[in-house]
Amino acid sequence: MIAKRLNRLRAAAAAALLASLGAAAPAQAASGADLLKSQCIACHAVSKPEAASKERLLSRKGPDLHYAGVKFNKDWLVSWLQNPTVLRPAGVAYSHVVKAGEGGVADTVDASKLTPHPKLAAAEAAAVADALMALGTGDELVAKGAFKNDPPNASMAGLLFNKLRGCASCHSAKPGAGGVSGPELYSAGDRLQPDFVVEYIRNPQKFDPHVWMPKLDLNDGDVQKLTGYLMTLKQGGAK
Repeated sequence: MIAKRLNRLRAAAAAALLASLGAAAPAQAASGADLLKSQCIACHAVSKPEAASKERLLSRKGPDLHYAGVKFNKDWLVSWLQNPTVLRPAGVAYSHVVKAGEGGVADTVDASKLTPHPKLAAAEAAAVADALMALGTGDELVAKGAFKNDPPNASMAGLLFNKLRGCASCHSAKPGAGGVSGPELYSAGDRLQPDFVVEYIRNPQKFDPHVWMPKLDLNDGDVQKLTGYLMTLKQGGAK
């Protein structure tokens, strides 16, 4: 009898100690789908929008992600979500953040109007990356094998990017150079899938109706050269 009472007292004391320390069973980690709903959809479309209007394009806070699975490289996503860098120096819609220059001075970007992307913990980043990589894979937006992976002629491809096709007017191939109205491309080789790059250069409006990047009607040779060049651009510059 005495032993049983002692055991009960010990159990009660242990329970009281755990309660006083705030001990609790660990919460279940949120799934990638739950995180997309709670942290991403306020700024990004993770499903294809029903209305593809210019107004929606100009009012969105972040780029569409409903085809993220055929656009991004997963390893890059996991890393970037933990430590986001500026991909679009002038935001999603540059007209909202450009400050007009006067007296012949060039327009500038008002950085105070740009919202930093939140950081995720490692487990959250991995879960979100998994969820994003499942998006758009059944939409047939990107043909597998579109990029032929021919050895790039770096000098010719660089000339196409910087001079002949006008890419550098909106994009930068190295930090501090080129345009800012489009996303930077000096990390394109880390960030983007080459088949996506081929298809996007061919027809940007297939992915983003009304987007201001022009359909250049390039021949396949130039598309392949540009894509091969972009795939050589890694974080920190061309390699």
